[in-house]
Amino acid sequence: RRRQRLMDRERAPIFRDVREAKDCARTRGARRVVLANGCFDPLHVGHLRYLEGAKAQGDFLLVALNDDQSTRALKGPKRPVLGEADRARLLASLRMVDAVLLFGDRDVVRILEAVVPSCHAKGTDYTAETVPERETSRRLGIETAIVGDPKTHASREIVQVIQSRSRSGKERG
Repeated sequence: RRRQRLMDRERAPIFRDVREAKDCARTRGARRVVLANGCFDPLHVGHLRYLEGAKAQGDFLLVALNDDQSTRALKGPKRPVLGEADRARLLASLRMVDAVLLFGDRDVVRILEAVVPSCHAKGTDYTAETVPERETSRRLGIETAIVGDPKTHASREIVQVIQSRSRSGKERG
C-alpha cells in the first residue's frame, strides 16, 4: 500500500500516523532513532540548536510536532501563530530532521510506546527528572538526553515583540 504522506515536496516526510513514521525509520535502516518534540511556534535559533543536539544523539531524528489544537491547549488561545502545515514544512526542510510526525496529545507517551526510540531528546529547559515522559522512558529503556543551548530563546517572547511592534505601528498609522 502507498504511504499517505501529508506533503510530498519536503526534504523529510511528514506523517500523521505514528506507525508510518516508525516504518520510515526502519526502511531507512536507522540504527539509533532519536525522538524530539515540541510546538516550534515560531521556529527560532534555540529550536535549531535543540534539533542539532538531538540529531547528534543518533542517526535518525523523528520530530513530533504538536498540531494546532494541542499547541493551543499548551500555549493559549492565540497560538499557534503559524499553522501546523507551515510549522511541519519548516521542520521538514531542516537538514538534521529525517521525519516529522504531527500529533495531538499534550505529551509524547503514546509515541514513545509505539516507536520505542533509542533516545528521547529534550531541551535545556528540562532536567532528566522533570521530563514529563521520564517514567515511560525508564520503563521502556529509552535514554533521555538534555540537548541544545541554554534556554535564552522563547517563542512566547518573540510573539510578544511582534505583537508589540504591530500595535505600535497601528498607533502611528
